[in-house]
Amino acid sequence: MTRLSAVKGDITKLEVDVIVNAAAPDLLGGGGVDGAIHRAAGPGLVAQCRTLGGCDTGDAKITGGYRLPAKAVIHTVGPIWHGGDHGEADLLASCYRKSLALAQQYDLKTIAFPAISCGVYGYPIGEAVDVAVTTIREHLEDSTLDEVILVAFNDEILSAYERGLAG
Repeated sequence: MTRLSAVKGDITKLEVDVIVNAAAPDLLGGGGVDGAIHRAAGPGLVAQCRTLGGCDTGDAKITGGYRLPAKAVIHTVGPIWHGGDHGEADLLASCYRKSLALAQQYDLKTIAFPAISCGVYGYPIGEAVDVAVTTIREHLEDSTLDEVILVAFNDEILSAYERGLAG
């Protein structure tokens, strides 16, 4: 049985097989989690990302982890919040499904997710957590993963994760 948990911390410091990056479509680094992952991984990450041709919203691509403790990074582009009536929930769910599928495809057993789209993309935290937890739990019914960690960068997100996992 796959363990699903939430922690508050720095995703770039976790010793897991793969971390997920809430990436910009060009995959070249930006602010928030994306910038932190690129800074921690070093120049090799951006060099590999340049070869990938970007990434569509709701899709995911994988790279090496470079200087991170994680072996790999899965880059996924979450939706920008436009009020919830523009397919945002489906696109966000796709980010989680495609990231989990890539982890399994590459036989990675432990994966850590940030709160995708909850920073500058403006997705409401409670709604994003509902999508994340529901999508992950559906995937885990038929999974080879050992552990999925939801990583919060602040207490508000950690509380939302804890409520979502309890519900």
